[in-house]
Amino acid sequence: MSKIKDPSLASAGRKKIEWAESRMPVLMKLRAIHSKKKTLQGFKISGCLHVTKETAVLVETFKASGAQVAWSGCNPLSTQDDVCAALDAKGVEMFAWRGLTPNEYYWCIEETLKIKPQLTLDDGADLIFTVHTKHTEYLNGLEGGTEETTTGVHRIRAMAKDGKLRYPIIAVNDAETKSDFDNVYGTGQSAIDGVIRATNVLFAGKNVVISGYGHCGKGLSSRARGLGANVIVTEVDSIQALRARMDGYSVMSMGKAARTGDIFITATGCKDVITKDHFAQMKDGAILANAGHFNVEYSISDLEALSKKKREIRPDNVEYTLPNGRRVYALAEGRLVNLAAAEGHPSEVMDMSFANQFLSILRLSGEGKNLKPDVYEIPRSQDEEVARLKLESMGMEIDSLSKEQIKYLTSWESGT
Repeated sequence: MSKIKDPSLASAGRKKIEWAESRMPVLMKLRAIHSKKKTLQGFKISGCLHVTKETAVLVETFKASGAQVAWSGCNPLSTQDDVCAALDAKGVEMFAWRGLTPNEYYWCIEETLKIKPQLTLDDGADLIFTVHTKHTEYLNGLEGGTEETTTGVHRIRAMAKDGKLRYPIIAVNDAETKSDFDNVYGTGQSAIDGVIRATNVLFAGKNVVISGYGHCGKGLSSRARGLGANVIVTEVDSIQALRARMDGYSVMSMGKAARTGDIFITATGCKDVITKDHFAQMKDGAILANAGHFNVEYSISDLEALSKKKREIRPDNVEYTLPNGRRVYALAEGRLVNLAAAEGHPSEVMDMSFANQFLSILRLSGEGKNLKPDVYEIPRSQDEEVARLKLESMGMEIDSLSKEQIKYLTSWESGT
């Protein structure tokens, strides 16, 4: 039995889902094929992933393919309640609403496990963690799972390294058609969208500090520069820092950037990137946003302890007044700004990520029983197929190698 905020929102949510379907041609093509075959008939899937219109297209593709699905959100502030209601109205067991407490958040995850799933789908590995620690009674029935995001992949790789992982997980995040597109173009656009919705601030002429120059940081830096910002990158990895510099960005420590930045966006997957010493140095009016999975990248507890006053200025925007009188603005409680203050990634880019999720779940439904507990990569052939289908949907063609070219590229005899 579902638990959601407001079933009457289903009609509004359905319109959003239909919009997403019109912009996710790869996933919809897979739905058309597998809904006829009922490829997932008899399988139960528990999912823990942001409840957005794009996620709804994936969930309904599972359902159309014959699966029973129970779903929770993977972040207390990312659930779109109208989309949640629309899925509930179509018979998906939904346990999610915006504004969950930590206890409610984990209760929702636990409720999805009551269907006794053979397959799991996760974003951040909280479901995987829960079933390994609190509900081990479900482990014997699990044949495989997938993980959507960088933070979650780090967690499950650590579990595997420690010998704690009990069923096979496919690292969907690491597919090129996911990380090189969703993380770069999706995060780059949607996180800045979240900052703008929460502040209506002008990026042009601002010093924008991007912490972390991985896939997400690269996308954020590019989009901020495109809006006319002066981009400063902070890093702990010397190679990534050098890449950022060669890409034309300033590179400095957070200690120095704290005195310079107007807008700070963290995208590291690590905790305590910005702490009390940095807050104390910031300009009056500095804005803090996080694009990493968990709300630990800039320390809200440090900010609370340091401030003498706080007030909500507008939705997802809290003003903290420091002892020196300067004001710092924290967005979306330090949670994912692109999902808490905006709508998440555009449908067009999630099309590829969720096509990979669907294909990976299909693979596990057939092979999962025979795979040992470990973290698995998406095969290159799947990555290429998703890219080919996406190009096709965009009306684009590419060349193919001739036999002579293949021979040249795979032999060693040819020289000058």
